[in-house]
Amino acid sequence: MASERENRWTICAVIVFLIAICAAHMTDRPASSRPHRKTSVLKMDEAALSVINEVEEEMVLYVLSDHCYQCLPQPLGMIPARPTSGTPASVGFVVGTQHALTLLINSTTTPQQCKVNFHFGEQGNYSLWVKNLNEPSQINCEMITDSDPINSYLPILFAFLVFAFLAALSAIWSTVKRLDAVTNLLIRLGGTVETERLINSELGTPNRLVDASTESIIPATTGRRLRSLDTFRGLSLVIMVFVNYGGGRYWFFRHESWNGLTVADLVFPWFVFIMGTSIGLSLSGSLRRGVKRTHLLWKVFWRSLQLFLIGVIIINPNYCQGPLSWDSLRIPGVLQRLGFTYLIVAALDLAVSPDRLTNLSSETCWYWVHDICLYWPAWLCVIILETVWLCLTFLLPVPGCPTGYLGPGGIGDFGQYQNCTGGAAGYIDRWLLKDNHIYQTPSSRVLYLTTMPFDPEGVLGSINSILMAFLGLQAGKILLHYRDQHRQIITRFLMWGLILGIISAVLTKCSRNDGFIPVNKNLWSLSYVTTLSCFAFVALVFFYYTVDVKKWWSGAPFFYPGMNSILVYVGHEVFEEYFPFRWKMANSQSHTEHLAQNLLATSIWVFIAFLLYRKKIFWKI
Repeated sequence: MASERENRWTICAVIVFLIAICAAHMTDRPASSRPHRKTSVLKMDEAALSVINEVEEEMVLYVLSDHCYQCLPQPLGMIPARPTSGTPASVGFVVGTQHALTLLINSTTTPQQCKVNFHFGEQGNYSLWVKNLNEPSQINCEMITDSDPINSYLPILFAFLVFAFLAALSAIWSTVKRLDAVTNLLIRLGGTVETERLINSELGTPNRLVDASTESIIPATTGRRLRSLDTFRGLSLVIMVFVNYGGGRYWFFRHESWNGLTVADLVFPWFVFIMGTSIGLSLSGSLRRGVKRTHLLWKVFWRSLQLFLIGVIIINPNYCQGPLSWDSLRIPGVLQRLGFTYLIVAALDLAVSPDRLTNLSSETCWYWVHDICLYWPAWLCVIILETVWLCLTFLLPVPGCPTGYLGPGGIGDFGQYQNCTGGAAGYIDRWLLKDNHIYQTPSSRVLYLTTMPFDPEGVLGSINSILMAFLGLQAGKILLHYRDQHRQIITRFLMWGLILGIISAVLTKCSRNDGFIPVNKNLWSLSYVTTLSCFAFVALVFFYYTVDVKKWWSGAPFFYPGMNSILVYVGHEVFEEYFPFRWKMANSQSHTEHLAQNLLATSIWVFIAFLLYRKKIFWKI
């Protein structure tokens, strides 16, 4: 009966989401640098630049972002010559403020008359004076600030202080309510007892640690909730929701254009990592309770299929405007990758996990690595998969592109490989899925001006997603094999973090662009996985120690969305354009309004997750 009710709830929820998607619409594309007119209004991440030419020669202004690796300067506009007798010529432009820019002024007779590197401030006004020096052939450029820029970071500082104040109040209240007098008063007022029963994880399976020595005499539902996992998952989900809603339109809450990391690039791999940890705990518990492997494999397949289908639905809402066209259906996506990764990693774990945990004596010579050695066939499979990724990435011939190319194409690499975006990863997606079935507007288009479609959740990157989840699975094995041995668990988490950090340092040469394999979210490169896994192990140490070991923190408020993560993720995607998650702004070019809107929308989802938790309503698939 419970299973039937769950299926009915799933079907009803999907129907509701399908209806809601039909009214959703997409956000506008951000503006780029452009010629400035007096009637233009400066937008976010823009500044006004007036170029004043005192030279009797027409020139061209080129601009190059310092964040754009090996890029060609792009022409911004013409600078008219000063009349033979008259005032200097002047022309206005709008320039970006996210990163420092290099301005190049060329004339028709002499290339690169002058070069200026400057970091413009948001909505500031600047003048660039172009003058002759003593010799007519020598040109001097001088940048002058006409009006100071605004401090665009004040809103986020204020928001941080507000949330820090609320967190401090919550901590004070948690301390006060432990007092006997306050506890007795709350009981008399009819306070409720918070449930600790697990009902959901990100894939509908529990994060439980069950003592193997007592599992034969306790009910199957008895276990100890690892609250730290839900807290870590919830934090990742909250950041993901905030980023997807816009992140206050700050550049560091957007995905990196190509190589490198921003805050937005952290959360999805962490979610994959925690999914792997949950797989290890949940499947091990099911096997110890005597559930057949074939039954578990069927459940794994069914959940993966549901995730894939739901993912396809929420990223293709345009069918509500007419018949769904196969020609424009995007196939890859976040939930699709989660489903595929879950299927492979869970199947590997089912193939090698014993029905009972092996209890080894600490005197055994290989005791310190038995959590790895016992699962060596799965490790071998993952190593083979990673070898396939390396071979395809660096050895697969790509027409018109250098073998092993990892660049963005476009104006990167001095414009030599404009149509090579993503190298082998992009080529495989375009060959296997075709251009119309992958993401059309990748993040590289803004900075590198790429024109090729490229999907950050593409086929080749899914191999490294499997590696990420498998490393999370290893964290689960550590929790299982060293249950309640907190020092052992924390030591192994830190050792894994150190090893992965060293691998990342070698692969990247501790640089953004000059390593063997740069950190790249679009490609889900090997160094991206090792770096984010290093962060994940260290973060897990923090959450595990503070939440589960010392119990200094309950995990609130992140614990609640972590318990209902699929519902929150799908819900925020579907209802993104609805009030109260979005409304018409008085000034759409204000970080303050965007930040307030995005924080409020994210907070509402946290509150919804809290209410559902209190009502014991969870959506699992």
